[in-house]
Formats: sequence, C-alpha cells, structure tokens
Amino acid sequence: MSSSAHDSMSAAERRAGASLAAIFGLRMLGLFLILPVFAVHAQTLPGGDDLTLVGIAIGAYGLTQACLQLVFGAASDRYGRKPVIVFGLLVFIVGSAVAALATNIETVIAGRVLQGAGAISAAVTALAADLTRDQHRTKVMAMIGASIGMVFAFSMVAAPLLYSLIGMSGIFWLTALLGAGAIFLVVRVVPDAPPVPRGTGGRLIDVLTDGQLMRLNFGVFALHLIQTTMWVLLPSALVASGGLPMVEHWKVYLPAVLLSFVFMVPAIIIAERRGHLKLVFNAAIMLLLIVQLGLWLAGDGVWNLALWLMLFFVAFNVLEATQPSWISRIAAPHAKGMALGVYNTLQSTGLFLGGMLGGYLAQRHGAVAVHVTAAAIALVWLALAFTMRPPSRRSDAPRPAVGPENT
Repeated sequence: MSSSAHDSMSAAERRAGASLAAIFGLRMLGLFLILPVFAVHAQTLPGGDDLTLVGIAIGAYGLTQACLQLVFGAASDRYGRKPVIVFGLLVFIVGSAVAALATNIETVIAGRVLQGAGAISAAVTALAADLTRDQHRTKVMAMIGASIGMVFAFSMVAAPLLYSLIGMSGIFWLTALLGAGAIFLVVRVVPDAPPVPRGTGGRLIDVLTDGQLMRLNFGVFALHLIQTTMWVLLPSALVASGGLPMVEHWKVYLPAVLLSFVFMVPAIIIAERRGHLKLVFNAAIMLLLIVQLGLWLAGDGVWNLALWLMLFFVAFNVLEATQPSWISRIAAPHAKGMALGVYNTLQSTGLFLGGMLGGYLAQRHGAVAVHVTAAAIALVWLALAFTMRPPSRRSDAPRPAVGPENT
C-alpha cells in the first residue's frame, strides 16, 4: 500500500466521522435551540419571573449529564457503545416530550433534567476513537467538536425564527424528532465498533490525577459555564439595550456567526496543520476573556453586542474543535471511555452551574457581576493552559499512559 493511501482516511473512517458528528450535532442542536429564546419566553410561564429558576431551566440538563456521563462511559466499555447510545437517546426524547407539554417553569426544569439523563457524549466520542486510526483521530474529533460549534451557531440564528413559527413547545417537539433522527443514524449508518481494548490503567483515580487531562477538563468546564451564563442575559439585552424584538435577533446572530467562521477556519488550519495548537488554543481563551470584559465595559447597544457575539463565536468554535482533538491524543486506548466520561462530566457540570450561577448573579447583583465572574474564570483557565504541553504531531508517537506521572 502506498504511503499516501495509508495516510488518507478510509471510507469507513469518513463515514464514522460524519455520522457521529451528525449524531452529536442533532442532539446538541435540540439542547442549544432554547438558549437564545428561553429567557424571554420564561416570562410567560408561572415562576418565569425568577431569574434563578430561568438559569436552572437553561442549564438543568447539565446536572444529570454531569451525574451520568461516567456511568454511560463505563457502561459503553462494558456493554458496547451503540446500545448505550440508543438508550441515552430514548431518554433524551422522553425529556423533550415532558418539556414540550410543560405549563410552568418547574415542569420545564424536569424535562431538561430528563434530557440530560441521556448522557451519551462520552460513549459517542469513545466510539469515534474506536473507529479511527491514530493518525486520523484528530480529524474526526475536530469534526465532532466543530459540529457542536456549528450547531450552536446555527441555533442562535434559527431559534428566534422557529420560536415565532412554532413556539417553545414546538421547539421541544422538534428536539424529540432530532433525537429520533440520531437513533436512525446510530442503527443504520454508523459502522459497527471493534471490541473495546482492555488494559490495566483505566481507573478513575488515574484519570483524575493526570495533570494534562485535568487541565483540559477544567477548560471544557469553564467554556460551557461561561457560554451558559451569557445566555441568561443576552436575549434580554438585545431586547432592552439593542432595541430588537426577539423575532429579529437573527439579524445579529447570522452576521456574527458567518463572520466568526471566516476567522475560525484559518485558526484551525494553523493549529492542526502547522503545529501551533497550543498557541491558537491560548489565543482563543484570551479572546474569550476579552469578550467578557467587553460585555462588561462596552456591552450597550446592538452594534456592540453584535461585535462581542461575533468574537465569542470565534473563540467558542475554535475551542470546541480543538479540545476533543487534544484529549483524544493523550488518553490511553483502554481508558478512553473513562477519560472521556470525566471530560464530558466536567462539560455538563459547567453547563448546569453556568445557568444557575448566571441566573443567581443576575438576580442578586446584576449583569456586571455575571461578566466579571466569567472573566475571572477565563483568566484562571488561561493561566492553566499556559502550563500545558502541546501534544505530539507524530502519528506513531508513543501514547502516554494515563497516570499521575503525566502532569
């Protein structure tokens, strides 16, 4: 076999990457669609005038995901990836139906909790690793990370329009339908996985004491906490400060999203193809910090909000694409389900705490407290990221064992 053929992704790898990215995207689209509209919609619900409850409703699915990611990741190691993924998607569909039928904010919270109980992220990411060779795993992980960034950006544009057409109940029913579409992909499109590798280094304590993995875990926690805190405030800010009714928010989101991709794509190329992953990674965290300071100091008016949103999308999309790629390179093969379970647990914890913290701070101390807190968290993350070692670019480089010596 020629070297170029060996270095190219196989048809099965391309199929696995595209289908698993689509599964992630369909599920996350359903979760993200409420972010741009729920804070305003909640004012029409009994109990929706309490911003703390609004924040909990936005981030509630992250609580059960945080509790169950490790369970689902370990179960996928034992019982197989696909059965665990299908079961999780069925739970997600039930939660979407509960939220669609809700007549008060407490029932919406219950539905969001059930949505999060379908905690399949670790199992899907582990399956992606099972179905790809080392030299192509980064590409597939970047596809999955990019799919999350793209559906997040798309949800910002589509949600206000969907809300005007089908209402919040319709959005939740659409979410259930997207979950059913993801099940179809798992059963009919995703290739079957090889047997899960076994080893002796996949204990939870080894993952938790791996310094490089835990820096990445803190990063995904911080990113999703900051993201969720912002969407407790931004929809209402666009109405009050920007003077835009919710149905016209796409006029801000669409240009911001499109411009963000203009800057994101070259950043990903520089990171992955030219070996500057750490430089681009740190720059994206710095940009995230600047966005929070900008929203605090110059966040009034529709043009200012649009600028900061565009810059936020650049940082978010870069970080969502690079973090799964990075963690897939340094996790041991037999510990992949466990390592990705911890990673996704911290991601989900950030989603939940971001909604709760953002709602609490906004209710008690105002928007300034939200942005200052988010900026402080970004600063801590930046300091930790500077101490990380960039992963090896060589596909044949030895994979470090997961353990406390890898710090």
